[in-house]
Amino acid sequence: MSRHGLFAALLASVLSAGGAATQEQPGAAPALEAPAPAPGQAAPDAAAPPATQPGVTAPTETRPETGPSTATSLTLPRDLSPWGMFMAADIVVKAVMVGLAFASFVTWTIWLAKSLEILGGKLRARRAVKAIGNAATLKQAGRALGQNNGPGALLVRAAEEETALSAGSLDHVSGDGLKERVTSRLSRIEAAAARRMSRGTGVLATIGSTAPFVGLFGTVWGIMNAFIGISQAQTTNLAVVAPGIAEALLATAMGLVAAIPAVVIYNVFARSIAGYRQILTDASAGVERLVSRDLDFRTVAPAKQIAAQ
Repeated sequence: MSRHGLFAALLASVLSAGGAATQEQPGAAPALEAPAPAPGQAAPDAAAPPATQPGVTAPTETRPETGPSTATSLTLPRDLSPWGMFMAADIVVKAVMVGLAFASFVTWTIWLAKSLEILGGKLRARRAVKAIGNAATLKQAGRALGQNNGPGALLVRAAEEETALSAGSLDHVSGDGLKERVTSRLSRIEAAAARRMSRGTGVLATIGSTAPFVGLFGTVWGIMNAFIGISQAQTTNLAVVAPGIAEALLATAMGLVAAIPAVVIYNVFARSIAGYRQILTDASAGVERLVSRDLDFRTVAPAKQIAAQ
């Protein structure tokens, strides 16, 4: 090919390239072709973000914050001491706890008062048994006990009154009727003294049997409220669940604190009152012996002088 033909072909190629460029949209920036990778280098990733030019700040992507701060923002700091849990509890659970605390106070008050009463009653009954055992006649026993208001003195005075009421018929009968009447009066006095000593122990039995169930009611109510709070918070984080359940279980603990001492104290008082009644039975038997002895003194001549003393 001659030089004129080569020049004509080159001019035709330049003109065709210019026509293709004029067909693009006006104002569009010409695309820059990425340089071809050098031999031995990997091709650049098409999904990689474009490199930023010097002095231009790349936009940052904002994401919602998640983690422990979101969970901790659902709960407030809570005092998990017994007093703190009581103050944070529901009004129903508070009422249950106050009632159980009052029941515990009543239990220990009855224990103190009844312990002193039983101790004093046993001491008076033992002195009466000793005075009755040392007396030879009913009159001597009455003088030894004096104006004492204990059950032993009441037994002796009741026997003296019944003997005085039956004095006109002793010369005609053997005295069996008098013994029966004295035994009847003594048994009634003995039962009244034991019943008076047992007063107040029924409250202990009631507290011991009902306090655990009252505490359980407070626990059930508190756990119901705890689960309601969990559903509202929409989380099962232990920091959310634990305080409500701990407050509920505090009611059960207080129920046991009120019930266990009440049951133990009731059993102790039951044994003590049984012992006190046994002492009164001994005093009553001693009075019956004195009445029988007085009947013999009225019929046996040498014993009349002893009966008159």
